[in-house]
Amino acid sequence: MKAIVNTIYGSPDVLHLREVEKPIPKDNEVLIKIHATTVNRTDCGFRKPEYFIVRLVGGLFKPKNKILGSELAGVVEAVGSAVKIFKPGDPVFGLSTYNFGAHAEYICIPENGSIAPKPGNTSFEEAAAVCYGAFLALTYIRKIDFKNTPKILINGASGSIGTAGLQLAKYYGAEITAVCNTRNFELVKSLGADKVIDFTKEDFTKNGQLYDVVFDSVGKSSFFRCKKVLKPGGIYLSSELGFLWQNIFLALLTPIFGGKKVLFPIPKDNKEDILFFKELIEAGKYKAVIDRTYPLEQIVEATRYVETCQKTGNVVISLHE
Repeated sequence: MKAIVNTIYGSPDVLHLREVEKPIPKDNEVLIKIHATTVNRTDCGFRKPEYFIVRLVGGLFKPKNKILGSELAGVVEAVGSAVKIFKPGDPVFGLSTYNFGAHAEYICIPENGSIAPKPGNTSFEEAAAVCYGAFLALTYIRKIDFKNTPKILINGASGSIGTAGLQLAKYYGAEITAVCNTRNFELVKSLGADKVIDFTKEDFTKNGQLYDVVFDSVGKSSFFRCKKVLKPGGIYLSSELGFLWQNIFLALLTPIFGGKKVLFPIPKDNKEDILFFKELIEAGKYKAVIDRTYPLEQIVEATRYVETCQKTGNVVISLHE
């Protein structure tokens, strides 16, 4: 089968199209023929680690997982002898968060892993662009109390995690201020934003508005910058570790003293969440946002585009017609 392989850390140029052995499903696994996947921030982070912790997890001197790709949509081609949920021909979507492997024509995933039947009202490309941003955003959204219609500011509201967080927070009943650039105003409004701030023209930390929650979905700000726009008892959430891993330490320290605090939950995907996303999509409560689609052979170009940090929503890789 064709796969994108990287045996060393480095720039997007370390990614190479190769013929590799097609995987064989174990007794509890399904073999999926991948129709679409994505290039996301985690793929880039494991290809060229900026944090030492990534090397501890993904390989100290070279990658342990030589095929990246963490989200996918495709069709079950074969199943192991113990599989009961799926059968050949089933369209599915989901995640391979910790083992990666989706930048290939085929992948094996345990039937109890983070995969579910593909929503009937989406294409494979749309389904592939759902789970990464949605599961990360949901990890943070679940830390918010929605009882009294919280006011939430989402920084980076037009990215993969941002568009997901916006839709999920709206679903649960928040009043949302979205921060993005001018060209994405109409998009974030269509996803549920009540107010929009253009970060190229206005600094949201200096406009005098107060929020119950600041969710920095792109990790470009900090608790210390955002503290002044948080209400008493307000929460700061970030998708990044922050300078000198500060968000981990602040998440340990700030709740002790009461008042404004940092929360930094550890993401963990599961099948239940994928099924939840399926329900939202089929009910018309969530949709994937796709910026560009590339063929597998152009994954280097796709990766370079992702690393410009200018993408809107998701960058999809299409493998099969």
